[in-house]
Amino acid sequence: MTDMLIRRAAQNDLPMLVDIFNHYVIHSHATFQTALQTVESRQPWFDTYGEGRHQLLVASLEGAVVGYASSSPYRPGPAFETTVETSVYLHPDHRARGTGSALYAALFERMRQQDVHLAVAGVALPNAASLALHRRMGFAEVGTFREYARKNGSWISSTWLQRGFA
Repeated sequence: MTDMLIRRAAQNDLPMLVDIFNHYVIHSHATFQTALQTVESRQPWFDTYGEGRHQLLVASLEGAVVGYASSSPYRPGPAFETTVETSVYLHPDHRARGTGSALYAALFERMRQQDVHLAVAGVALPNAASLALHRRMGFAEVGTFREYARKNGSWISSTWLQRGFA
């Protein structure tokens, strides 16, 4: 992975980010989205990221985006300003190669420079690889919502985890 570059997402990355995300819309319950996204429909999401608490990083290899990690607002309102929700999405050919860990490490380094107190992440079950990644990156489980969402006729549970930055 020495040739992999982790950097802030750029506008021209958006088509590749959409392709990666749409893989999970179609083939998994990692996202609860059920409709395929387009560059145009995903633009407002992309525009919410910048230099502050809410960042979007990409991993690129030979010029192609192979994954991304983000820190997003957890909930609206000033009481939740210093809590972020994190996520990682990887191109299906780049799972289990250290890309997720590298993305999270870079994201967390940037978050340490911001006024971030807590990061939370929800992992739709079953997903042993994502749970292992989050534990490896210092997250601790705080609970599981049982069958709280439904996608493609199946009930989905999610384990929530948190990691402090104070």
